[in-house]
Amino acid sequence: MSKKKITIAISGLNNTDNPGPGIPVIRGLREAASFEAKIIGLAYENLEPGAYLHDLVDHTYLIPYPSQGVERMLNRIRSIHQKEGIDVLIPNFDAELLPLIKSADLLKTEGIQTFLPTMEQYEERMKSNLPQFGEKYNVLVPKSFPVSSPADLTRVCRELEAPFMIKGKFYDAYLAHNPEEALGYYYKISAKWGLPVIVQQYVRGTEVNVVALGDGKGQTIGAVPMKKQYITDKGKAWGGIAIADPFLLQLTDQIISQTRWRGGMELELVKTSGGRYFLIEINPRIPAWVYLAVGAGQNLPEALVRLALDQPVEPFKEFKVGTMFIRYSIDMIVDVTAHQRFTLQGEL
Repeated sequence: MSKKKITIAISGLNNTDNPGPGIPVIRGLREAASFEAKIIGLAYENLEPGAYLHDLVDHTYLIPYPSQGVERMLNRIRSIHQKEGIDVLIPNFDAELLPLIKSADLLKTEGIQTFLPTMEQYEERMKSNLPQFGEKYNVLVPKSFPVSSPADLTRVCRELEAPFMIKGKFYDAYLAHNPEEALGYYYKISAKWGLPVIVQQYVRGTEVNVVALGDGKGQTIGAVPMKKQYITDKGKAWGGIAIADPFLLQLTDQIISQTRWRGGMELELVKTSGGRYFLIEINPRIPAWVYLAVGAGQNLPEALVRLALDQPVEPFKEFKVGTMFIRYSIDMIVDVTAHQRFTLQGEL
């Protein structure tokens, strides 16, 4: 009996040293047991590697950045939908989540399903709101403050004990050892991502992460904790291992249950030498290392698509501890005519 074919549009095809989640999500969908996936890639740049991975991506289209206008981006998605008949849209960048959350009902009326957090869920886990999130849900969070001017930054740095993390509201985080160094990062981040910039007390310890999926009703569909084993100069995991940590799983269940989280998420925490866990960030989407969860026995991308289509999904009960992922780079050979066609015609 042949499996049903589902057309899924996916962004985040920039599989570089700072990879987007798109390609790992696609790899999980290609291994789905319950359906056959037709993959439509959504690329913001003509050199995103995923556009040229034809064994994984069936058809790729260039789309405008959300910063160029939400309506322009939605119109492009509509035109792609008219050609391809998109069943499910999976956005994988923080910057595109907010406009697509706001547009979810509109997309649904046109036949495009999503499975994203609500506006309330998205906003209350933002870096600038994390201390309030920790207080509301009884989770340890480092002291952190949003700042919108150099004077605010200097004042906050004097109140905190050095070093401190300087973070963008969407991406980027730098360790600053003094207020002067923090100011340099402030200008760098604010120029790229805007204001506010977040100043967070640095917590010494081991970084651990959890990839998870909530059903929007308070149930955890799946969760896999990971410890980074190799980290790039951008702070990204280039290797990691699935770990047995009952507290991390309990904390994930607690957060998903209390927030009734809808969709994928990544919890970033630091475990101190004294055994305390500090939540330093919540990413409201599937992370780039999600294929570790697939390899460990939890195909979260497949489950997310089924939830988006309102199909029944049984929660995963276990995963294989000790499963590792190791990233690697590979050179693709691409004919220049393909690149030219993609650039000029906007599809490949």
